[in-house]
Amino acid sequence: MANITVKLVRSLIGCKKDQIATANSLGLRKIGDTTSQPDNAATRGKITKITHLVEVTEA
Repeated sequence: MANITVKLVRSLIGCKKDQIATANSLGLRKIGDTTSQPDNAATRGKITKITHLVEVTEA
């Protein structure tokens, strides 16, 4: 299974609580945090919810 790299590039300050919770569930807490996630439907759904805050790279 392929992995994708997700990087938080915008602040979570001022975001809705559910968006902050989604970022935290991906392991993103501070600007610049990077995680490697499995490329599946659940991860893609989380990324779609906070697409304006993250940068995604196919790893």
